[in-house]
Amino acid sequence: MEPAEARVRQHLARLGVAHQVVSCDPALADTAAFCAAYGHSLEDSANTILVVGKSDPPRYVACVVLASTRLDVNRTVRGRLGVKRASFADAEATQVMTGMSIGGVSPLGLPDGLPICVDSRVVRRPRIILGGGSRSCKVIGSPELLTAQLDVEIVDGLAVDPPASATETGA
Repeated sequence: MEPAEARVRQHLARLGVAHQVVSCDPALADTAAFCAAYGHSLEDSANTILVVGKSDPPRYVACVVLASTRLDVNRTVRGRLGVKRASFADAEATQVMTGMSIGGVSPLGLPDGLPICVDSRVVRRPRIILGGGSRSCKVIGSPELLTAQLDVEIVDGLAVDPPASATETGA
């Protein structure tokens, strides 16, 4: 078991919130592939995305949004960080800051001091699927997995609906 996955499992034990850890093929850990392969809905999948605010020193925040939405980096996140520019952290920075690889990043077991912002739509779901700290597992449970944590801030408008595709609009 990877160290980050072990941290997530220890964090879950301390939280005491009902949950299920499910194994997955690491090749299918990315959200769309996981949902398609294992029969889950994108609306139940909550992605954890690390964002870096371009300042000196850089400011980081872990953002949790439903896979069916898009993180509003340029307005909401940038404003919350109080910076002029913000962007998605790359895979290397995410690994360094969280100890987790893309496809397994979780808001559970993150390093102390890393702020966590959660889109309000996530906590309105009856259940959510989160990264498990590695690409080999996911965590399924109620949004209480997030709200039971002290460092979590629920934010309205952290995510936006994706633009309609040309086929949806009839164009």
